[in-house]
Amino acid sequence: MELAAAVFAVNGGWGYTRIRGALSNLGHDIGRNTIKRILLEAGMDPAPVRRQRMSWSDFLRAHWGAIAAMDFFTVEVLTLGGLVRHHVLFVIDLATRRVEIFGVAVNPDGTWMKQMARNLTDEVDGFLLEHRYLIMDRDPVFTRDFHRMLKDRGVKSVRLPSRSPNLNAFAERLIRSVRQECLSKVIPLSGNHLRDVLDQYMAHYHTERNHPGLQNELLTPANDNHLVSAPVIRRKRLGGLLNYYHRRAA
Repeated sequence: MELAAAVFAVNGGWGYTRIRGALSNLGHDIGRNTIKRILLEAGMDPAPVRRQRMSWSDFLRAHWGAIAAMDFFTVEVLTLGGLVRHHVLFVIDLATRRVEIFGVAVNPDGTWMKQMARNLTDEVDGFLLEHRYLIMDRDPVFTRDFHRMLKDRGVKSVRLPSRSPNLNAFAERLIRSVRQECLSKVIPLSGNHLRDVLDQYMAHYHTERNHPGLQNELLTPANDNHLVSAPVIRRKRLGGLLNYYHRRAA
């Protein structure tokens, strides 16, 4: 029966008896041996060989809304002395896709990261106030002191295996978006110029950009009442590099 296989596929830790009980709740009285045969024919592990560890997808589903991810991306800034590489630290809430740029530094070190930990967990407006887990890679800039400071504030660091960017897909997608839509078309001329460019992109990202992963909706829709017959207005950022079209409010 396809239903038995479907129940086991979602609840891989269940044994035959529990699957039988779940099917009984749906009006299907099936014996344990029949369930065992169905699972074996479907190529699924029998009850004695159950998953002992939670899969990554199950972890994300179980803690959705309490998980944020952190990462760096680099930007070359053109200065009078030549190109200088800046490191941009950001955090993204996986459930809402809300993003905050937390810092831009040429040489981020342990002291700088400790300050970032304080900012992230600030008791008034820290980004991680409602989060329990923070996903990050194994970059050595995420020091022991950084992890300890997060732990002291009730946030568990989830360090990803090496060379596994797919496990931090939301952060990687944000990096791809900001590069393709903005940074690949702008040459920052100073650290302050870079920060201004990033501020403009983040404003566009949160209020003017439709997100395919969220049913193509805006993260923060305007509350204005618009008339269909009202003229269309183009809001430009960065000289027209980023555009948003809307109708004049009633």
